[in-house]
Amino acid sequence: MTPERIPFLDLRPGEDDAAVRGAIDRVVRRGWFVLGPEVEEFEAEFAEASGAAHAVGVGNGTDAIALLLRAIGVKPGDEVIVPAITAAYTGLAVLMAGATPVFGDVDEETLTLAPAACEAAVTSRTSAIIPVHLYGQAADMHPLQAIAQRHALAIVEDCCQAHLGTCDGLPVGTFGTGGAFSFYPTKNLGALGDGGAVITNDASTADRIRRLRNGGQVDRYVHADPGINSRLDDLQAAVLRARLPLLLRWTTRRREIAAAYQERLGRAVHPLRLRDNGHVYHLFVVRSAERAALQTHLRASGIDTLIHYPVPLPQQPAFASLTQKDAPVATRVAQEILSLPLHPRLTDAQVERISSAVDQFQKGHILA
Repeated sequence: MTPERIPFLDLRPGEDDAAVRGAIDRVVRRGWFVLGPEVEEFEAEFAEASGAAHAVGVGNGTDAIALLLRAIGVKPGDEVIVPAITAAYTGLAVLMAGATPVFGDVDEETLTLAPAACEAAVTSRTSAIIPVHLYGQAADMHPLQAIAQRHALAIVEDCCQAHLGTCDGLPVGTFGTGGAFSFYPTKNLGALGDGGAVITNDASTADRIRRLRNGGQVDRYVHADPGINSRLDDLQAAVLRARLPLLLRWTTRRREIAAAYQERLGRAVHPLRLRDNGHVYHLFVVRSAERAALQTHLRASGIDTLIHYPVPLPQQPAFASLTQKDAPVATRVAQEILSLPLHPRLTDAQVERISSAVDQFQKGHILA
């Protein structure tokens, strides 16, 4: 008998179904779809939830990073340090801002930007660092802050996978100039389409991003800056408002599942190290020297898995024209990482089945 499939993710509304449908109906009845009251209300609510003074809704997480870079004055000719393992969009956002991404190697155990590699990448042209809070775990922010201070660099945080995440008890996105968030449907707080936001404690930065996201307008048909069109629409903002009150409970469930995995897994399959209890587990990633065999075994057991991210940024064709140093840790771990299913609707029975399937693989692959 073929085992019942456990999908990697289920994006259909669940307990939030009625609230989401009600939010959509509210926007449709009002007839205001762009930069309306739903966006304003969500910005205030998300800023409060994220521990920041301001939030500005934008079209997606990539734009959020690029607009933050532009808002702090990053310009063509500047270099911005980015970890070698992250979604390619982090590096692409640097290009969108007109600057050059420089890729720093990652920490062996957490895969976030390694402080020593970051400092080694600093040149006279470096203007900013983008720590990525990868898979929901904060980057090692305190040494990165020290590096930024020594070299007079700005910090722009990529928080696209770390909604409600913290580092040493402080909210991600508040260590530097600001933080960029994505509301892509797969995120811990996801919309029914694309969306993003910037959080910041600096009012002037927030005001500049509000202009830049809306074509640089300061008055109707008066464009003071060469901005872009990147506005969070009211339908998505309303959906996010409906889901935001559930996010803390969903995050708690993610941590429960991760704890269950951590207890069961190890030895031949190595979960990434938990460095900070503020981890929000957007993804649960393990390392295996026999990844292909493990993935095949889990697929045969009816369990879907994915790889985030199989190609380090220095090896991406999109960045082939850039001169980059080797990132040996990123190159090696990219061949080993595998993401197991983890989302709030995963049941205890499914978590046990996944753990048992991995355990079966381990027992067959551990040398005496």
